[in-house]
Amino acid sequence: MAIFQDTNFWVGVGFAVFMAIVWKAGAFRSFGASLDERSARIARELDEAKRLREEAEALLAEYEAKRRAAESEAKAIVRAAKAEAERLASETEAKLNDFVTRRTAAAEERIAQAENQAFADVRTAAAEAAVKAAELILRDTVAGKTADDVLARSIADMKTQLN
Repeated sequence: MAIFQDTNFWVGVGFAVFMAIVWKAGAFRSFGASLDERSARIARELDEAKRLREEAEALLAEYEAKRRAAESEAKAIVRAAKAEAERLASETEAKLNDFVTRRTAAAEERIAQAENQAFADVRTAAAEAAVKAAELILRDTVAGKTADDVLARSIADMKTQLN
């Protein structure tokens, strides 16, 4: 009976009695219930986390789609702006070419008018010089009333022929 004198034996018996009392009092049931409750709460939190993750993924997909749409819209706007710039550049170039053509034509027309005016001025000056020369020659060679008649007729004829 040395077992009854061993302290480890009595500690084991005391523990067994204590556990029996705790069992009879229902502590294990409340402990199990709290574990079940905690397990259910964790399961609910996991379900909530899963739902939130799915919502976040859906929101991310939606924003990715919006981003892609915005990028394609921005590319379309850039393409349209480039096309408009090219159109404006060609239009401006055409207007500039037209302006240069009109200015060149106007300058050539003014040059032609100036040439015609100079030619007319030279012809008029030549006619006047010829008339003066004829008048001087006739005055020196023809005298009297005949001279005056010949001179007047010659001057009139010369003016009509030269102009």
